[in-house]
Amino acid sequence: MTQLDHTHDPARRSWVSSANGHADFPIQNLPLGWFSPGGGTPRAGVAIGDMILDLGAAAIFLSGEAAAAVAAAKGPGLNALLAMGAGPRRALRLALFDLLSEGTPARLGLLHAAADCTMHLPVEIGDYTDFYAGLYHALNTGRMLRPDTPLVANYKHMPIAYHGRASSVQVSGTKVRRPNGQRKPGNEASPSFGPSRNLDYEVELGIWIGPGNALGEPVAVGRAAEHIAGFCLLNDWSARDIQGWEYQPLGPFLGKSFLTTISPWIVTPEAMAPFRMAQDARAEGDPSMLEYLFDAGDQAQGALNADLVVTITPPGHAVEVLLHSHARHLYWTPAQMVAHQTSNGCNLRPGDLFGSGTISGPEPGEAGSLLELSRGGREPLALACGETRRFLQDGDTIALHARCAREGFVGIGFGACVGTVVPS
Repeated sequence: MTQLDHTHDPARRSWVSSANGHADFPIQNLPLGWFSPGGGTPRAGVAIGDMILDLGAAAIFLSGEAAAAVAAAKGPGLNALLAMGAGPRRALRLALFDLLSEGTPARLGLLHAAADCTMHLPVEIGDYTDFYAGLYHALNTGRMLRPDTPLVANYKHMPIAYHGRASSVQVSGTKVRRPNGQRKPGNEASPSFGPSRNLDYEVELGIWIGPGNALGEPVAVGRAAEHIAGFCLLNDWSARDIQGWEYQPLGPFLGKSFLTTISPWIVTPEAMAPFRMAQDARAEGDPSMLEYLFDAGDQAQGALNADLVVTITPPGHAVEVLLHSHARHLYWTPAQMVAHQTSNGCNLRPGDLFGSGTISGPEPGEAGSLLELSRGGREPLALACGETRRFLQDGDTIALHARCAREGFVGIGFGACVGTVVPS
């Protein structure tokens, strides 16, 4: 795993005043993104407080591997930079940290106000895999369908996943158009076609792939972290009624592929170094991991210490918190996801995206979807504004946030992952 260095020093501050004490983007974070200032051309940038550093403009102050990293970030997207791996990425972080540190000459011409910029997808996404690694989400949903055996037999033996639709992955702020599809609830004799009645969100982490692997060459779990370029937030919007009718026998399709929303910034493994933690111990009686999924180092520090929050803003009302959860509730680590995805020789490519699966916790207020919070819609959730929700209504805005904190370090965040539901 990435080692700690002076870029994690909690005493370090930036000449960008808004970065000091910023909830998401202090100088200890420096996530990568793809933005356009005003109506300008999209380009590579780094979030610092309420500003965005233009990487191309900063190139004259960089040299060596850091300069090579910026040269690779010419677009479209950051794919070529992610493909370079940890060495150039770390060199770029070190150089930018020094450039932006308090005591270094302020170079305001390199900055753009984030509020005046448009964010874009940070990479061109070739493939998207959505895992099902949230243990408590699997238990909660399984209990609704199979009360006696909520987990399918293979769940604790391997990371379960399906291939999603990369073309409909969009950046935070994209409107969520209510999808149409076939629906057949149990009280109706035949299916009908129309707008989804049971639209839902799912709170997940996104995992960005950096260097890929050749077709036919699996990635060992102990080396899998070398293929991970960073993390984001991911909302796997789900039309539960369409999904419930279509998913047997081949799994999710139109109930998922209409939209997936991600937060725009790639939070690098280097920024996450203080916030790695041990994978939770498996419960007594759980099966032992097969050898290709086990690595002692990954079990010791392969999980992520990230608190997750989901808010809803109903039309005409104030924002309110729906749930809190934590990334520690994932049953499988990101490295295990990479190892399993490639175990059959599947080739990953720079800019590929993984979704972790919905991250729910063991307590009622930690459920990562309305499906769980309303028990399949049978017990509508009471909101503070006086309204209730079985599932999402038109005009609802859902926002995902994450916060990484550890004593002795400056906390960092991911930025928001936001979507507002509009009619079909």
